[in-house]
Amino acid sequence: MASTTPKFMKLPENSKLSLRDQICEVVSAAIASESLASDRPLPSCRALAKQFGVSRNTVFAAYNRLIDLEFLVSRDRSGYFVNPQMVAMKQAEKEAYLTTSDHGPCPVTFPESNLMPIVNPLDWNSYPYPFIYNQIDPDLFPVDGWRECTRQALGRIYAEEDEILITLGAQNALFILGTIFAQSGKPIGFEDPGFFGARNAFLLANNELVGVPIDSEGIIPSAISDDCQLVFTTPSHQFPTMVTMSQSRRELLLAEAHKKDFLIIEDDYEAEMNYIANSSPSLRSMDKTGRVIYIGSLSKTISPGIRMGFIVAHRDIIKQARIARGVMMRHPPTILQEILALFFQLGYYDAQLRNIERRYKKRWHAMDNALKKYLGMIERTRSEGGTSFWLTGPKEFDASKLKARLKEKGVLIDRGQDYYLNRSDSRGFRLGFAYVPISKLEDGVRIIAEEVRLMLNELS
Repeated sequence: MASTTPKFMKLPENSKLSLRDQICEVVSAAIASESLASDRPLPSCRALAKQFGVSRNTVFAAYNRLIDLEFLVSRDRSGYFVNPQMVAMKQAEKEAYLTTSDHGPCPVTFPESNLMPIVNPLDWNSYPYPFIYNQIDPDLFPVDGWRECTRQALGRIYAEEDEILITLGAQNALFILGTIFAQSGKPIGFEDPGFFGARNAFLLANNELVGVPIDSEGIIPSAISDDCQLVFTTPSHQFPTMVTMSQSRRELLLAEAHKKDFLIIEDDYEAEMNYIANSSPSLRSMDKTGRVIYIGSLSKTISPGIRMGFIVAHRDIIKQARIARGVMMRHPPTILQEILALFFQLGYYDAQLRNIERRYKKRWHAMDNALKKYLGMIERTRSEGGTSFWLTGPKEFDASKLKARLKEKGVLIDRGQDYYLNRSDSRGFRLGFAYVPISKLEDGVRIIAEEVRLMLNELS
């Protein structure tokens, strides 16, 4: 039986605890948040030692301490498992929580909607003849496998079933959110430059967008207008510049959201693709007030053709989003959801993540070396991963002209001008390498550098 190793598990920074106790703290927290599968072995001492950068003896000592504390049990020739008593206790706590807690008020209220939701009795399957529209046997869907994999994919984000909505990719999620918030008439703060897909979705839903500048740490919270009801951000790898939002900047953004009373739409773009640093916790996992709406998809990790995404948010927001989704297309194909759930449950998704990480990590480093070798004459934003790089020429540099000249030589690039709300800055361009064979990366960058050098000479 294969073990599951959640990629979010990492040792804390600047902890005064011993390494053994730090590991105990991380593993026990993962158990408490139900982020570890109860029916699968934990990572081996060797695997976890490699992930944490410690000795196997340290991990062995931590595991045995957790056995003493009754968090784990050891099974002969099978490994370490979450203690079944701990699983039962967490289930009892969850049931008590659902019974007694109102989960807190939603930070936003919605006016009465004139859309008619499709409402069927919750106990429809207890009726002898449930001749209602498009209902299938829910036993056909492996819900437990889906929920477990969703929790791991979201990086320790715990959500009840009424706090998650499955969508047709992240683009559909963005349009749904743009639709339900457009009626307030308040603008959306938008990273500038930012993701054109989100911009199109919000504009199509009749939202006003207000640009918010970014720097080397991501979106600048102090530059967010007091009038904004929502702020869209891509903290893991800012699209298109690929900068990663620092921990302190994330905390500042959350504080600003509370101070200025806005919600945050977090698109965790390429969160799994960090090559020189550990992934940061999502804003949603840090949020204590229900102000973060988290969206994601499987387009980058499995295939764009799958078109499967999700929204995680306060249940009142999900309720409105569910109504809007029902008007648009009811729900994503259930057969596709079932296939994906089995894909997760059988361990193929974990294997896929490891495969793409290895593949893109090699390409990222090859691209990084080529850019340093040939394009050191122009500015490049600092990146920790992802599948693209962002470069900026000097004043009066025209990336549109560069794009046209390179196309004649068989090289395609994205001009940065298209990512700005007012399309006024023409100096930047984006180089994505996901579809370029590693054997051709250096030659392609060399051709780009030759044209850049010619254009710089023309400007001088």
